[in-house]
Amino acid sequence: MERSRSVLRLIAASAVVALTAACAMRPPMQLGGVSCASPPPEHCPESGCAGPTLVSMGSAVEPKTDRKYFLDYPCDLKAGEKVTFILSLHGGGSYGNWQRHYFPALDYKEKYRLVIATPNAPARVWTAADDDYLQNIVDLVYAQVGAKNIKAFWLVGHSQGGMTSNRLVRTDFFKQRVTGWLSLSGGRLGPTPPIPPSFFTAVLPAGTSTPMPTTPQQLGERLAAAFPGVRLAPAPSGLPEGEFSFIFATGEHELGGAPIPDASPWAERLGCGARVRRADLIDTKAGYVYDPTRQNPGSDAWGHLPRPGIAEVLEYPHCKAGRVVADVVREGKGHTEGLEPHVTEQLIKLMLRRN
Repeated sequence: MERSRSVLRLIAASAVVALTAACAMRPPMQLGGVSCASPPPEHCPESGCAGPTLVSMGSAVEPKTDRKYFLDYPCDLKAGEKVTFILSLHGGGSYGNWQRHYFPALDYKEKYRLVIATPNAPARVWTAADDDYLQNIVDLVYAQVGAKNIKAFWLVGHSQGGMTSNRLVRTDFFKQRVTGWLSLSGGRLGPTPPIPPSFFTAVLPAGTSTPMPTTPQQLGERLAAAFPGVRLAPAPSGLPEGEFSFIFATGEHELGGAPIPDASPWAERLGCGARVRRADLIDTKAGYVYDPTRQNPGSDAWGHLPRPGIAEVLEYPHCKAGRVVADVVREGKGHTEGLEPHVTEQLIKLMLRRN
């Protein structure tokens, strides 16, 4: 009897070894018909990223609209592996590959098992006409990775891409799927200091005397005027329905010298504790990108060249269901300097916290 048991144990152990070996030999997945590479294609050097690279549309093609986008994922991704999916939207007047390097999550795709889709708006500003394209990209990733293997789905948006994320989380398609929203200078769910006039010094023509926008709604009106013929949805007001994690990251100079208020109605909804300041993030390396078209003279609030820096992390702890609510302020920075490595990685860690 004992010999029979030993034989059975040996057979079982051999089966486990064989199954493990078979899994190890399983070829990596390919998503969206895009060959994976590390470093990813169209990746900027550490400094001096050229214009043709930043305006690239990407090699993935959304088949229903025939529109291009970037799709970055771990090159050793296996079928059935759990991942975090990020849909990252550029700001008004920008491009997908600029956004890809403004928030360079692509540098951490292997380490944190990220699938990152970065689309492009043909009009260089997002409208409701782009919703089908964005939904199709999401459907494609869900189908190829498998819905049960997507442990979290984050919307990330810079500037008007953040304002668009705010609108998308209120639509039926996204509210059923979104785990969290990372707003990169794209509006806060709660009070925010008024936009300082210096924000527009580099953007508006010299001698402009019209009243400066000071709220997201007024900024949306100004964007609509800047893109005639493009129908922009008004900036949402109030809080969206549902419950999801929310992180707001901004440059210190975008706040006009005022601190972000302690109050967060979103943190209150999620039952979070009082805001606490975590350890500052110290970056000795600069980000990849900036806005080279508005540097003569430019402004502190709009942003100058990328450079090292310090970021404050302000978190509302103990939110229900493990959700995350936080504010991140990059000291001495404005709207357009690309995020530095440590602050990028910390934002990703916050996004993964519930996972």
